[in-house]
Amino acid sequence: MSMNTFGHLFRVTTWGESHGPALGATVDGCPPGVTVGEAMLQHWLDRRKPGQNKYTTQRREPDSVRILSGVFEGQTTGTPVQLMIENTDQRSKDYGDIIEKFRPGHADITYWQKYGIRDYRGGGRSSARETAARVAAGGLARAALARLAPGINITGYMVQMGPRAIDRTRFDLAAVGQNPFWSPDPVTAEHWATDLDALRKSGDSIGAVIEISASGVPVGLGAPVYRKLDTDLASAMMSINAVKAVEIGDGMAAALLRGSDNADEIAMGPDGPVYSSNHAGGILGGISTGQDVVVRFAVKPTSSILTSRKTITKAGEETEIVTKGRHDPCVGIRAVPVGEAMMACVLLDHFLLHRGQVGENRGQIGGSR
Repeated sequence: MSMNTFGHLFRVTTWGESHGPALGATVDGCPPGVTVGEAMLQHWLDRRKPGQNKYTTQRREPDSVRILSGVFEGQTTGTPVQLMIENTDQRSKDYGDIIEKFRPGHADITYWQKYGIRDYRGGGRSSARETAARVAAGGLARAALARLAPGINITGYMVQMGPRAIDRTRFDLAAVGQNPFWSPDPVTAEHWATDLDALRKSGDSIGAVIEISASGVPVGLGAPVYRKLDTDLASAMMSINAVKAVEIGDGMAAALLRGSDNADEIAMGPDGPVYSSNHAGGILGGISTGQDVVVRFAVKPTSSILTSRKTITKAGEETEIVTKGRHDPCVGIRAVPVGEAMMACVLLDHFLLHRGQVGENRGQIGGSR
């Protein structure tokens, strides 16, 4: 199985399976001299790890990260950084019933048809457990951005669970870390808690929409035509398990607007151009404008549910299946730190690409050039 690497200059290769001895990431292209340590990376992994509240899977994994290479005396050396996270709470026996059956909504059937072999224990490589490695790599990317582009700040939050969306008039970033749903609207978070309690008891699950916003992004990141910043962001977010749609800025809602409403008008401010709005999500022609970069992605409902579903066996026989084990009733909750990590990796990668090709931005507005 190939294609386990993403990025251009800042390249991340993830490895490992849900029920293997360990998983992790090999990061190549991190600049030297970045201050980083296991405790710094652990901060981000602790936000994603399972079992922190009743609304996520009760698999108990400490997600303790180890740095095996590429860091000396607390700083990156410029050589590949190897990150490892051991699996300690696997319950492979929970998956004995699906050795011969395919779980609806899962990659079981396509992995089997393509490769003729699959790791049925928790989904193996297709498990969302793989995202722990991304969060570790994202922590390294954040450390590098803090040194190279310290103005960048990345924040993720859930804006919708099932049909219930947040009320943007109550939007408060300070509330994001104060509830188990990473919600900027604490009132809606209370409703989500009630909704999810009912879903958990019924053995069902629900989908969600996550928004990732990056402020302080410098002008000029991204390049036409095939290395657009939004192209790589969309690819990165779509690669996250269970993600079925990605949009930048207004996204699909832009199709409902007229050109006179959608175009972000420009004026000259004391420090350069300012925009009247941000329908474009901080990206024009694939290049960052200096506004907040805003990405949203939709996560489908967890396919592993206790409700009986029709399926077939490897022999082609029709049957039914109930997926046992410990699963998230809404995977969108733990997808928030994963989306933040992918944003960090893409922004660092494009910062390095921009620095390598252009250096400093060449076009001036209001100056002599």
